[in-house]
Amino acid sequence: MTDKPSTWQERITGEWHGMPSIFDAEGNHVGYNKVFRESSFEGDRVTYTMDTRLDAVGPLRARFEAGEFSFGVDDRGGDRVYMGPDFMGAGHPFGALVDAHYYSPGWTSDLRTMVHVLEDGETQVYSSLLYDGPTINGVFNGIYHVAFDYHTNPETKARIDAFVAQEKAAGKKPHVLPMKFAGRWMGEMQVFDAKQQPIGTNQVTINYKPVSLLRAEVEITVSGVMERSFKFLRARNGIRHTFEGPDVFGNGIAYGRSLYTSQHFYGEALKIRGREFIIDDDFTMSVVWDWLASDKRQYISFGLFKWEQGEQVLKASY
Repeated sequence: MTDKPSTWQERITGEWHGMPSIFDAEGNHVGYNKVFRESSFEGDRVTYTMDTRLDAVGPLRARFEAGEFSFGVDDRGGDRVYMGPDFMGAGHPFGALVDAHYYSPGWTSDLRTMVHVLEDGETQVYSSLLYDGPTINGVFNGIYHVAFDYHTNPETKARIDAFVAQEKAAGKKPHVLPMKFAGRWMGEMQVFDAKQQPIGTNQVTINYKPVSLLRAEVEITVSGVMERSFKFLRARNGIRHTFEGPDVFGNGIAYGRSLYTSQHFYGEALKIRGREFIIDDDFTMSVVWDWLASDKRQYISFGLFKWEQGEQVLKASY
């Protein structure tokens, strides 16, 4: 092992509390998984523990019933290798983001998990896609807050319990963008290369204008590590989203607040595999864009985007 914790291990110190929502493969909200989890470094060992309390309906209840998890993590290299018995595979840190791919024998599921630690150091935006081979069988997602004295400090317990109750109320909300108002999202994205090395930042502006209740014109400008501007028409039908050119084509599916996208650039061997998570009622989003050139990871970028509302473009007609 190692005699000191990794940068990611230091970043996730503490006990993280949340109430991730559970969705079936068709995007139906079927329940919650009350979780507190901690990754501890003692001596030369990293141990990841999770206490889960499932509250769900349907066949996923029996499949995801687990209780307590405890597994070792080999944290010596650039990756965090999960040593079992609960999870086998690895997580790959990119600064404040981890992109993990691993297997759960108890859930009999292959998982793809993303955790984005926000700049406050106290908030994680979390999602897990669970697979049978190439087919999704369920999805977990939600927001976590950290605590260091939850079990001994009544004030901390009250604060965390209030947050978890808030998450339970918010977990069912769908990924629906402003339907009548134009505006823009702006934010800075940290950029890492395929070898997990930081290479700079991108400044991003997303100009957004509804043209109907379910369609909007989008223009994205990226500057910094990348210099690029592209447009597309986006449309939504329930939880299913499409991107209809002229510069980007693709689709996405939303599980609650989190939208998972696949976007292909016209005339190039370039695409974005993304996650866009609405984290509050002001349409603030945690955004992860995984850039693939010739089907190989070129960059992974992530950041927090703030919404600036503009004019109402769809008004009452007479």
